[in-house]
Order: sequence, then C-alpha cells, then structure tokens
Amino acid sequence: MNLIYMGTPEFAVGPLEFLLKAGHEILCVVTQPDKPKGRGKKMQFTPVKELALEHGIEVLQPIKVREPEVIEQLRSYG
Repeated sequence: MNLIYMGTPEFAVGPLEFLLKAGHEILCVVTQPDKPKGRGKKMQFTPVKELALEHGIEVLQPIKVREPEVIEQLRSYG
C-alpha cells in the first residue's frame, strides 16, 4: 500500500516506523518546517523528517498544508 504520512513530533515516529516495517511504501512525509533550537539557535530537523531521510523518503515541509499548491502536490501522488 502506498501512503503519504503526516507527522512532526517524536511520538509520530513510532507509527511511521511501524508502517515501514510492515512493508508499506511511504511516498512522502509531510511535517512542519525546521525550527531553530537551543542556545545557538541551530536549525533542527523534526523527528519524523530525520526518520524519513534515513529511509530515502521525500519530505514536504509546507508552512500551511491547506495551500492550494500543497494540496495539488499531494494529489499528484495519486
């Protein structure tokens, strides 16, 4: 089954790992944009993005998911 996964925080990593181990093909991951963290304000990937990149999954990080161009992009996955 081909899926698009949406999630950002650490607790969203578990379900994504489960789907990957179950053999589902994740077409892309939609997560929040990277944000600066810590005293140095270094940009940090979301936990879901880190896992997606480890597995070679495309990552979308729109500011607003409901923007027409984002919706169209998601529709393009079929």
